[in-house]
Amino acid sequence: MDDSVRAGPVPVPGSAGPGADDLLVEVARGSEVAFERLYEVVAGPVYGVVRRVVRDVAQSEEVAQEVLVELWRTAARFDPARGSAVNWALTLAHRRAVDRVRSAQARVDREQKTQAMASGREFDEVAEAVTARLEREQVRRCLSTLTELQRESVVLAYYGGKTYPEVAELLDCPLGTIKTRLRDGLIRLRDCLGVTR
Repeated sequence: MDDSVRAGPVPVPGSAGPGADDLLVEVARGSEVAFERLYEVVAGPVYGVVRRVVRDVAQSEEVAQEVLVELWRTAARFDPARGSAVNWALTLAHRRAVDRVRSAQARVDREQKTQAMASGREFDEVAEAVTARLEREQVRRCLSTLTELQRESVVLAYYGGKTYPEVAELLDCPLGTIKTRLRDGLIRLRDCLGVTR
């Protein structure tokens, strides 16, 4: 195991003073001097743990700083009976580093999903517009194959939204004749468009 992760009280380098556990207890009481000394003890190991997880230097520095600030803010939660101050700091560092990596990955995933949806939508919209235009042109071409009377009846009924009796009235023809023209015209359109049942 790495020396920076060993269990038990860690003395401040270059002094026979209090260990990290005692320093963290003093930090919990608001001692800035104890925090400065604790910082000297744990900053390196905290950065090392974060750097192994996060990899990016700038982000690792940022996460390490967040961990040290969290140590200051939450020092009162430290319980020496549950483990050493260094191990507690390293656990905080590992959790914070993993959270940063997950957050970054989630952001990348969201961006890729959004980009895929946007590019897919643009393609679909273009393809849909082209397909619709081609279908309209094909319908126009097929309408031109109908007789004038069939075309007039189909256009009034299906593009004009008229009922069969209204078409008969507009064209001044008996209803039966209009129905026959529409039936024959639709059969020819179906055949021309290649629609199968």
